[in-house]
Parts: sequence; C-alpha cells; structure tokens
Amino acid sequence: MPGILYAIPTPLGGLAADALPAPALATIRTLRHFVVENAKSARAFLKEAGVPCAIQELDISVLDSELSNHIKKLQKNIPIGLLSEAGCPAIADPGAALVAAAQAAGIRVVPLVGPSSIVLALMASGLEGQRFAFCGYLPRETDARGKRLRELEARSRRERETQIFIETPYRNDVMLRALLETCSPGTLLCVASDLTLPSEQISTRTISAWRSSRHAIGRRPTVFLLLSG
Repeated sequence: MPGILYAIPTPLGGLAADALPAPALATIRTLRHFVVENAKSARAFLKEAGVPCAIQELDISVLDSELSNHIKKLQKNIPIGLLSEAGCPAIADPGAALVAAAQAAGIRVVPLVGPSSIVLALMASGLEGQRFAFCGYLPRETDARGKRLRELEARSRRERETQIFIETPYRNDVMLRALLETCSPGTLLCVASDLTLPSEQISTRTISAWRSSRHAIGRRPTVFLLLSG
C-alpha cells in the first residue's frame, strides 16, 4: 500500500502551535521524511513544532523538478510531509508539482489544517465570498499588468466575483499604484498585509478613497482583493 503525502501548511508568522491545530501537529510529529521549499526554514519549523527526534535525523529534501525519487518513497509505503515556505502548499507554491505527481501515481494526498493567506484575506475583506477567483501573480510589465487589471475588473463586474491576487513584497507599492491608476473610482479594493502577525492590516475601500489616502504598503506579505460593482 502506498504511503501518504501530507500537505502541511506553515505559519504566515509566529509559532507553529499558534497556527496549526493539535491534530495537525500530532501528524507532523509522526513523520520522518519531508519535501520542502527551503531546508533551513523547514528545520526551524519542525524543531518548533516539536518533532520528537533530532532534526539531523530527519530526511529533508528540497523540492525540485526531480520528483521520481519522492514518488518512489511514497510507493514503498513511506509517508512524506510537503512543507510550504509560508501558508498552504501547492497554492501559488512549487509543491503543486509533487501533489500532481502523487495524484497521477494514485497516491493519497492528505491536506492538513492550517493558515491560508488567501482565505484569511477574503474572510476579513467584506467582499463577495460566494464567487471568487485566485489569480496568482499578475504580469510584471507595466502595459501587460494594466491590461490584466482591466480584464479582472471587467470580469469582477460581469460575474460579481472577487478577484484575488498577490505580488512579490518589494513590488507591492508598484501594484497598488497600478490599481489606483487603472481601476474605476467605485471599485472596491482590499489590501491585506502581514496576516496573523501583530502588524496585520486589512482595509477595504473604494479606489477613490485609496487614491486620497496616500497609503504605502512597504515590503510586507500582502494579498490584494478587488470587487467591481
């Protein structure tokens, strides 16, 4: 019988015990094989999560394009934990490749409960929660980004659907300026930064109100949500 691939969320900030429920932590503590995005931060998370053995005794592999070895382990009934760098694995995350390979091989994938910045931002935004789309990262180029924002605003207006997207932190303020320059004054925009941290800020305003606020996000993990009426 194949092993199980556990998709393990990691804290967006703070301690594992504050972000993950006890059953998820209990499952993590039974695992000895992990596939991770960053070995150093993964070791720190596993130590703080209370894995009951020396960290150097764990098999920690950095996720790359060579997925066959991980699948072979799973096929030998060795359970593996897939760790994201922050938040949920396989959502805007390279772990999606391993999950897809496991599904293709008929291996059971079990998602553990933990924080998702996308869902947390939507919960607190006050925007449409029955129809929404996660759009990942938008184009970096100015013209392509503006075109994509106009497409998303039109889709939101047509479908009454919240559009959710993210950006690399050092380009947050560029994205905010693009939104303010491109979108209609009455369109609602939520900016959700530093989710789950003491510095958390979640604010929903019209584009017109954002334009008058002169708000700067800075290099903080941020989720953008847009709803056009």
